[in-house]
Amino acid sequence: MTTPPPPSVDEEQAKRLARSKDPMVRRQLAARNDIRRELLYFLATDPEPLVRREIAGNASTPRKADLLLASDSDPVVRTGLARKIARLVPHFTQEKLDRIERTTLEILETLARDQTTEVRLILAEELQNIATAPASVINRLARDIEFSVCGPILRNSPILTDEDLVEIIAGTLPDGALSAIAQRASVGSPVADAIATSSDEDAVAVLLANPSAQIREETLDHLIDRAPQHEPWHGPLVRRPQLPARAAARLAAFVADTLLQVLQARTDLGNDAARMIADSVRTRLSRPSPSPCAAAPTVFDPPWAAERDAAPDGATAAGEKTQERPADRAKRLAKEGKLDESVIADALSDGDRTFVLSALAELVAVPFATVERVIATHSARAVTALVWRAGLSMRLARQVQLRLAQISPKDALAPRDGTHYPLSDRDMRWQLDFFGIT
Repeated sequence: MTTPPPPSVDEEQAKRLARSKDPMVRRQLAARNDIRRELLYFLATDPEPLVRREIAGNASTPRKADLLLASDSDPVVRTGLARKIARLVPHFTQEKLDRIERTTLEILETLARDQTTEVRLILAEELQNIATAPASVINRLARDIEFSVCGPILRNSPILTDEDLVEIIAGTLPDGALSAIAQRASVGSPVADAIATSSDEDAVAVLLANPSAQIREETLDHLIDRAPQHEPWHGPLVRRPQLPARAAARLAAFVADTLLQVLQARTDLGNDAARMIADSVRTRLSRPSPSPCAAAPTVFDPPWAAERDAAPDGATAAGEKTQERPADRAKRLAKEGKLDESVIADALSDGDRTFVLSALAELVAVPFATVERVIATHSARAVTALVWRAGLSMRLARQVQLRLAQISPKDALAPRDGTHYPLSDRDMRWQLDFFGIT
């Protein structure tokens, strides 16, 4: 057993301890803050990683020793150093940074380039909200290839300017980075324009749901032009603050009936908007029904209302035959081996809710009501697990979350690495156990 050093040591005793053959003795010395800085620097070159880890975390270690440790071969040394140095940043002043802390800045810049993700992640987590953080370090972290690193910086750092963000958006971003920018507490119009012109459906939905985002009317019109093909945008558009009257009327022409109710209930749109929305509603009602034997749905009926109201035997009230019922179609396709992902994706795009639920019930081999219970939880994890159990892709699971379960884009689970399920098989089985699904 190693004998701990005495409560205080003189200079000669400290020198002897620093040259001890026992690494634990040197480690205990490295943790002290009452020995000469020269000894701490000497211990920063110790061959034993445990000694260097103590030096990295020691607040009394001279900055030149810290700079040496910033390139240490042991990642644990570098992560400890990153945590210590990052926590000094809130105490920076511009004068101190210019005159005294140049070495500290060099350490931060070295750590921001570190090959170990955890080192960069520690910096990002510590610096994400710090207004005195060095711009060079923040800009490097904001451009990191790992979302776990760049995400907190892009979402929160007050150091990033609109020009920085527009330049970052123009580059190559990891999945989720654009949504992180769209979530910022303040999104300027140049940044909003850059996000709006992207092909990232989720990021645009997050932007529209952000009440602080400054979206120009011209940009909003452009998004409404594209919105019929992007159902996750409809809710945020309808609830968008300061919605222009013309934009509200255009939305009334195609959003789902439940969202039309939200639009009509808004009291902040003014008389012109209310009149234009009413005109759009009348236009919708005057459109011919897509089926010659079915009455046009009421304004507030969902697209699947006709299927819901069909007689149980497949006949209309007038005795005319209807089309194949969704549940029967799902059963038939399953028997024929044709109930595949493309069929379900098409039904999801068409708003055929009953068929999608029936298809999932067939593939998972559970009652329709069980699938309804899972969807009704609005739980991203439970819904994702259900689609996984059905043998379908994570890309489809994402759409089922957004379109069928009405989970907001910021709460929905996204694919890992673009295609993989983000949960382990064990986690998903655990989710399904709640509903008796094996």
